[in-house]
Amino acid sequence: MFENLQDRLGSILNGLTGRGALSEADVSAALREVRRALLEADVALEVVRSFTDKVREKAVGAAVLKSIKPGQMVVKIVHDELVEMLGSEGVGIDLNAAAPVVIMMVGLQGSGKTTTTGKIAKRLTEREKKKVLMASLDTRRPAAQEQLRQLGAQTGIDTLPVIAGQSPTDIASRAVQAAKLGGHDIVILDTAGRTHIDEPLMVEMAEIKAKSKPHEILLVADSLTGQDAVNLARNFDERVGITGLVLTRMDGDGRGGAALSMRAVTGKPIKLIGVGEKMTELEEFHPRRIADRILGMGDIVSLVEKAAETIDAEKAAAMAAKMAKGKFDLDDLSEQLKQMKKMGGMGGIMGLMPGMSGMKDKMASAGLNDKLFDRQIAIISSMTRAERANPDILKHSRKKRIAAGSGTDAAEINKLLKMHRQMADMMKMMGGKGKGGMMKQMMGGLASKMGLGSGMGGMPDLSSMDPKQLEALAKQAEAAGLKPPPGLGGMGGLPGLGGGGLPGLGGAKLPGLSGLPGLPKKK
Repeated sequence: MFENLQDRLGSILNGLTGRGALSEADVSAALREVRRALLEADVALEVVRSFTDKVREKAVGAAVLKSIKPGQMVVKIVHDELVEMLGSEGVGIDLNAAAPVVIMMVGLQGSGKTTTTGKIAKRLTEREKKKVLMASLDTRRPAAQEQLRQLGAQTGIDTLPVIAGQSPTDIASRAVQAAKLGGHDIVILDTAGRTHIDEPLMVEMAEIKAKSKPHEILLVADSLTGQDAVNLARNFDERVGITGLVLTRMDGDGRGGAALSMRAVTGKPIKLIGVGEKMTELEEFHPRRIADRILGMGDIVSLVEKAAETIDAEKAAAMAAKMAKGKFDLDDLSEQLKQMKKMGGMGGIMGLMPGMSGMKDKMASAGLNDKLFDRQIAIISSMTRAERANPDILKHSRKKRIAAGSGTDAAEINKLLKMHRQMADMMKMMGGKGKGGMMKQMMGGLASKMGLGSGMGGMPDLSSMDPKQLEALAKQAEAAGLKPPPGLGGMGGLPGLGGGGLPGLGGAKLPGLSGLPGLPKKK
């Protein structure tokens, strides 16, 4: 979503940090480029003006221009103002009200309200352990109510039975009453939308609000709509009164202007973002983390949280035990490749690594993507159990059979086996004795680089932790203000994430990109 803006701002700010001293003219020239970059990213003009004025006011002071590293001071000011624009702190859905808490979903047709309703219901059920009732108030769009019913069946969440001929306000009243009688903690009202804002829509929303008295009114907006999303948010807020925003399709290739503008224009927090089509692909919005990503600083906390959500505790424990003995077979490699796919693939992980976001294009041009992982998993799946446990027995005739079964060729099988040998050697080194093994030493070094040595008691070995411990670590890191310095590319990734280390991200032995699966070695 923010890749173009990230590239533009990165090149502008790198030009500042590369200089020993800055003049007021230097800062003004850089801010003109920042202004142009934000406008090209579809950020609202009034927001851009306010942003650049605030940065200029703070950046041209004598304390900044005469400081030891004025360029880095300007980068910090830009970062802090980005955080302020997006909202200083992340704000979740407020459930502090008498049950049933009514959440009203509003927005235009096609913005993803119904799917988002299902995602929020699933999230509240699984994370907050709440009993949720979903109700469709969309009597105009064909099959809208059936769509929500199917989402309920898919996720195991209650939906209000449909009674033909009822008006949206009647359905809202019935939903609240049914939630009270059914002992539900939360009722989510999925209202109708239009292709554009019109008076009947606003009147209907106001009537539903008066009838159901919602505690939260969430505006669902497509983040790809740019400037129109800002006008949409302003109109809904003035006529209905929203309490928060949910941005969908944040995984798309839009320019990100809506996300940067809507909070500043309405003053209402962005509470959640949709990052994919799956029912689990809904995330909390953390302004500081988004600002870090935009400025290429990575997002270690989100990476650890993502690991905590996707890692299977039993598999992680089994993998860690094998690693401690220096064992790593092709079944383990297959598990790691699947784990990487769950966490967003190599590109998704690289985007969260400090100083590594720029590597995604290089990886794509080298053919390193999830399709490569699929082929490698297919190769391993075409092997017998004995072959996966002992790859040394794979001779020409066996490779020919595996290639036919996986739709690949001998060259790809050889590449996979070579990658496995390199990783197996690395695992033996990491599982070695001597001061707790190589992995612990590497993590300790990473902790000292980030200034965590005393505050968090040294960074623990993530490979020995289960998902609950990882989640606790993520919260602890955020509370401690964990932000690796920009450009920390040499840290070798996060070794041992999920027990066993992610392929090619395992440690200092892999300079640059040469250790990533499927990439040639650097010459």
